[in-house]
Amino acid sequence: MNKQFVSFVTAGDPSMEKTKEFIDVLAEYSDIIEIGIPFSDPVAEGPVIEMANVRALSAGVTTDDVFSMLEEVSFPKMVILTYFNPVFVYGLDRFFAECKRTKVYAVIIPDVPYEERDEVLVHSKRYGVHFITMIAPTSAERVKMLAKDAAGFIYLVSSMGVTGIRSELSVDLTKIVEQIREVTDTPIMIGFGISDRKQADMMRGIADGVIVGSAIVGIIAEHGNDSAPKIRQFLKEIN
Repeated sequence: MNKQFVSFVTAGDPSMEKTKEFIDVLAEYSDIIEIGIPFSDPVAEGPVIEMANVRALSAGVTTDDVFSMLEEVSFPKMVILTYFNPVFVYGLDRFFAECKRTKVYAVIIPDVPYEERDEVLVHSKRYGVHFITMIAPTSAERVKMLAKDAAGFIYLVSSMGVTGIRSELSVDLTKIVEQIREVTDTPIMIGFGISDRKQADMMRGIADGVIVGSAIVGIIAEHGNDSAPKIRQFLKEIN
C-alpha cells in the first residue's frame, strides 16, 4: 500500500481563520489531518504543542468553535485530537454527535486508558466515528491486547514521553510492528518526534505511514499569520 502522511495543527493557533488556511495547505500533502482541540492540561504534549494550546485558549477558542470550523472544511479524513476532560464536560453523546455531523473520521483521546475506553467506545460506535488506539513501546502481550480491536488506524508512539522533535528515534519499532501485525491489519502510523525527511522515510519503511505534529506547530509558533508558505515548503521537503 502507499505510505500515508498524517499532519497535525492546533485549532485556533494563531486564529480559527488561519487554521482553515493551514488545513488547505496540509490537505495538499496529507492523507489524514489531525486537529487539536485546545486544552489547558494536554498531558501527552511537549512544550511546542502545549504552548500552541495556550495561545489558542488565550484567543478564546472553544470546542464549539472547532466544530463550526470543521463544518467549513472539506477533507475526507479529519481527525480530532483532544483529552477526556473537554469531551466529558461537553458531553460524550453530544461530542460524538457533533463529530458525525461535521464528518469527523476519527477521534484520539490520549489520556483514556485502554481499561476505561468502553465508556467512549459506546458513543463512538453509535455515531460511526473511529476511536483511535494509541500504542506505546511496552510488553508484547499488552501491544497485542491494544491492537486486536483497533479501528481506523493505530497511532504507534515512537518513544516514551511527550510529543516533540527528537534528534534520534531509538526504540525498536520494527519488533512492535511485527507484534501488531500478528493480530490486526489495521494501518499503523508512527508519530512523536518525526521532524525531517530522513526520520520520516525510516518510519515509512517500518509502518504504513507517519504522523508529524510538533514540527508543523513549531513553524506556526515562529511565523504566526505568515506560516502557510513555510508549512508548504516543509511538507514538500518531508514528503
